Amino acid sequence: MKNIVLIGMPGCGKTTFGRALAERLHRPFIDADAYLEEKEGRTIQSFFAESEKAFRDAEERTVEDLSARQGLIIATGGGVVKRQSNVVKLHASGLIIFIDRRAEDIVTDVEVEKRPLLKEGPDKVFTLYKERIALYRAAADRILENRGSEKEVLARLLDMVKE
Repeated sequence: MKNIVLIGMPGCGKTTFGRALAERLHRPFIDADAYLEEKEGRTIQSFFAESEKAFRDAEERTVEDLSARQGLIIATGGGVVKRQSNVVKLHASGLIIFIDRRAEDIVTDVEVEKRPLLKEGPDKVFTLYKERIALYRAAADRILENRGSEKEVLARLLDMVKE
């Protein structure tokens, strides 16, 4: 059974919808960032304090581990698409769904100071969205617009994975 891999911006709903999807499909849910911290024995913030490259290297190791497994619902980190090798591995083991949420909605709803790459403030959300949107679209097998109620979006996601 292939993995279902959720990609998108920080604050787009990957973890929220990943958990709900896993519950409904009776499959294990893995938050890739939490898995990375546990496996590496370090926080994401400590990696970023060293360098973004240090974090991306750890993220790549995490993707390799998770891609070797089957039947998971995986919520990736927002920048996983920055390395093509991650996208290739995730495609090989699963269906990639881009949860597209407008930057305007993210900045009004997410506590950006708790996100390492967003701690510079709301403008960073718009910058990252512009930098990554093409990468997300290119990596995705399917695109889910996160607009409407949580219940409506989850229903569309469930339909999408049953296709």
